[in-house]
Amino acid sequence: MSELRELYQSVILDHNRSPRNRGPVPGANRRAEGHNPLCGDHVVVQARVADDRIEAVGFEGRGCAISTASASLMTEAVKGRSSAEVEKLFEEFRQLVTSDPTREAPVGGLGKLAVFSGVREFPLRVKCATLCWHALQAALEGRSEVSTE
Repeated sequence: MSELRELYQSVILDHNRSPRNRGPVPGANRRAEGHNPLCGDHVVVQARVADDRIEAVGFEGRGCAISTASASLMTEAVKGRSSAEVEKLFEEFRQLVTSDPTREAPVGGLGKLAVFSGVREFPLRVKCATLCWHALQAALEGRSEVSTE
């Protein structure tokens, strides 16, 4: 179990140090800003959506390692997906990070996003992991701002 935890931590640290899809998205037609006033995390998610599919997605902002890694991994996971698929993936992710830490983690079809299973042991960090997801959801719904107070 400790080897798996170390692997998960190394993936999170890698995505924090070298975030994927960080920066503006050329031709973005969706944008939302997320802010967590409790810890200071701030993220702007941009996406280019055509025919209800995410063609490109990126993020900018500042935050803790969990927040940055979550945005990086999220952008990799949602490219090419429809809004409905993103909503389903977000729900699975939310279930993972809020599930009972004494039970087996419900990783389902989360792929690399399963590295966030350890977040459920630290309830105060759930908002760090989900901030970018809330911002993406707002962007896809045409809302421009979201706060996770």
